[in-house]
Amino acid sequence: MITLREPCEGLLEAKGSRFLASVVPITQFDAHLAASRAAHPKANHHVIAWRRLNEHGQVQEVAKDDGEPSGTAGQPMLRVLRGQGWIEVGALVVRYFGGIKLGTGGLARAYAGAMSEALKHATPIPWVEQAEALLRAPFDTSAILEREVNGADGVRILERHFDSAGVRLRVSGPSAHIEALRERYG
Repeated sequence: MITLREPCEGLLEAKGSRFLASVVPITQFDAHLAASRAAHPKANHHVIAWRRLNEHGQVQEVAKDDGEPSGTAGQPMLRVLRGQGWIEVGALVVRYFGGIKLGTGGLARAYAGAMSEALKHATPIPWVEQAEALLRAPFDTSAILEREVNGADGVRILERHFDSAGVRLRVSGPSAHIEALRERYG
């Protein structure tokens, strides 16, 4: 499976209609959709599709046609994401109607094509399962804990709290690194 580090965009034109496609990391998707609706208030459709993993490691998928005929917009976009192995991403295609109807097949090809155009500009990275943990260390070993956290690739400190027992760090990062730290400091 692959995911994105940064958003990507693409454009497809079909019989006068413009399809503006974008794909973003799932954590940015809600804000991206709201910003797009504000930036394109006269667009006819804001079609979405996304894929992510839930807390049980199961893939969740959503596709919404936003007024296009059922199954002609969101599902073709979702099939592109699924077919290329994208996960933890949200996709949006904004359509401006060009005056000529495309038919159901034409719509499906246009939405899938717009997604493919956007993904041509993507920089895929391997998806790695992420986790969070609360780590603890007394003051005399807190510097060692911080060094280990900072030396673990992709692990970052979300919160740091000091109390009479020492330091507590809430960290996130690749599951393998988090589990190793949790065994020593959990």
